[in-house]
Amino acid sequence: MTNRRTFIKSAAGLGASLSLFTSFKARAQERPAPRRPLILCSRGEEWAEKVLQPGWDVLAAGGDILDAVEKSAQVTELDPEDQSVGYGGLPNENGVVQLDASFMDGRTHNCGSVGALENIKTPSSVARLVMERTDHIHLVGEGARQFARAHGFKEENLLTDKSRKMWLRWKENLSDKDDWLPPKDGNYDLDKRPTGTINILALDSKGDLAGCTTTSGLFGKLPGRIGDSPIIGAG
Repeated sequence: MTNRRTFIKSAAGLGASLSLFTSFKARAQERPAPRRPLILCSRGEEWAEKVLQPGWDVLAAGGDILDAVEKSAQVTELDPEDQSVGYGGLPNENGVVQLDASFMDGRTHNCGSVGALENIKTPSSVARLVMERTDHIHLVGEGARQFARAHGFKEENLLTDKSRKMWLRWKENLSDKDDWLPPKDGNYDLDKRPTGTINILALDSKGDLAGCTTTSGLFGKLPGRIGDSPIIGAG
């Protein structure tokens, strides 16, 4: 019996597979598998070494490619100073951090994602479990949180003092027709609306590919908003 995941994988790959099969087969026969693993992230040079080193260590030791991707994604998710993802991420308009993430395994073409996940620091790890431990692709909101709890994830308030102050300043300056007033120092630039999403891609020595995208989404978003990051094929 064909389940939803199998159908999506088959439908997504059928057109490309039919047109490129001959070309890929010929190239595979001509070229040996890569001997040196590779891991990349969508961050500038100042962050790259910090983010990628844990994943590179896994790949260099011959470890599993999914573990490598997850390790690197967790670096930013667990860093309270990084406001783009995970702990200390950008809150929604109610001051609540809701996280999105997706995980993909090139060996099996399996994928999993979570959206609007609250109180869990590492949504990338939950997305991986959706991929590996369910026959679903997406889990969102309360369902995603309950799934994470069932797998032993600890719930914590993800709003750091830094993110809370940013949200409060934004709320105080949102309208002149409410009762919220900004401080007199005016030390906040409303034109600088922070954004950010982290993508990790890895290629191991066998030529297998895997990737993960994780984000806290748009600052000040409506509660429940899900961006493109957890949408397979769009994020």
